[in-house]
Amino acid sequence: MTKNKYLFPFIMITSLFFMWGFVHNLDPILIPHLKRSFSLSTLQASLVDSAVFIAYFVMALPAGFIMKKYGYKTGIIIGLAFFALGSFLFIPAANTQLYIFFLGALFIIACGLTILETAANPYASLLGPPETATFRLNFAQTFNGLAATLAPMVGVRVILIKGASDEELNKMTESARQLALASEASSVKTPYLILGSIILVIAVIFIFLKLPEIVEEEEKQDEKTGILHALRHRHLSWAVAAQFFYVGAQVCVFSFFILYATEAAGIDQQTAGDYAGYGMGLAFLLGRVIGTFLMKFIKAESLLVIYSLINVILCGIAITSGGTLALVSVIGIAFFMSIMFPTIFSLGIKDLGRDTKLGSSLIIMSIVGGAILPPVMGYISDVTHNIQIGYIVPLVCFVVVLLFGLKGHKVVKSVNYE
Repeated sequence: MTKNKYLFPFIMITSLFFMWGFVHNLDPILIPHLKRSFSLSTLQASLVDSAVFIAYFVMALPAGFIMKKYGYKTGIIIGLAFFALGSFLFIPAANTQLYIFFLGALFIIACGLTILETAANPYASLLGPPETATFRLNFAQTFNGLAATLAPMVGVRVILIKGASDEELNKMTESARQLALASEASSVKTPYLILGSIILVIAVIFIFLKLPEIVEEEEKQDEKTGILHALRHRHLSWAVAAQFFYVGAQVCVFSFFILYATEAAGIDQQTAGDYAGYGMGLAFLLGRVIGTFLMKFIKAESLLVIYSLINVILCGIAITSGGTLALVSVIGIAFFMSIMFPTIFSLGIKDLGRDTKLGSSLIIMSIVGGAILPPVMGYISDVTHNIQIGYIVPLVCFVVVLLFGLKGHKVVKSVNYE
């Protein structure tokens, strides 16, 4: 009976994982696209990630308060509304041909994603028996991996349109060159119009959908609450740090993949875009599926240790190798980082009681690592004129995740509720 009660809500929640995974995985297509259209440096192009992930820092706590006061369903609907609005704003952004407007539209989309993730991650985790929470969250996140496979392959065909070559652009007058680049930049309008329309339909479904509200432990009027109180949970503090560095690593690896592949492996952007889909995306999806299966036999924290250690090694190979080996090493990183976000999340909110919603917000807030660390990688790449050297950034990030898996995840019963 309980399983039937939770089945359809879980299916709808899982659809959200796919949708935000899809839009996130269009960003690696947008970076080389806008880099070319606006003649940006690698550091400037990385501001696409900063615009997206700074929203997680700005909106995570407000999202948590929305959830606490109005519940998960209202939070989901508000998040979908922001998501749709930001998608539609790509049309005027393309019309004005100003890079800052694109960044603004991405920020609004990300505000919606912050609210959705703050609601959907704990909701998927709590929709069922506690002992299968990590498995359930990893299963839902598998559809995020499916989106990571499909989005680059779709995006490379509808956004990275084949325009004039660099040699042809250099022969044009300045006005003709700007017109040609503006035409390329406008290719984003149709896909984001379609995406926004789909999100609106999903929002309408959620408005009429009856969702069971998950109730955590009741707060007493005289009990202490707040950020500092929540962070007294040692494993939550560790999870916030680990998620900061993990998301920074994921964004660096995915967002710079096309630039990395063209430089390290010497392939063209269209081919690199396909590798981003059926290489990186599919590896991420398979890693999530296989990792979820392995969690039936291996503790989540143990698998996290194994996967993060392998990724430290693969980052070293990505820095020092070239050609096919470099490409395979980065695709391998996608496979082994696939379980990290949901595993860190579920281990971080374990046994938080009434601090669960606030803890969820804090972990989502730490996604700001995706705004801060890619510009660091971009800066290193610009200074060294070698994007491979920039892989020192994700290497350090995976070391932090390794430490979380080894000891940081352990729940210490040190919070006094009296």
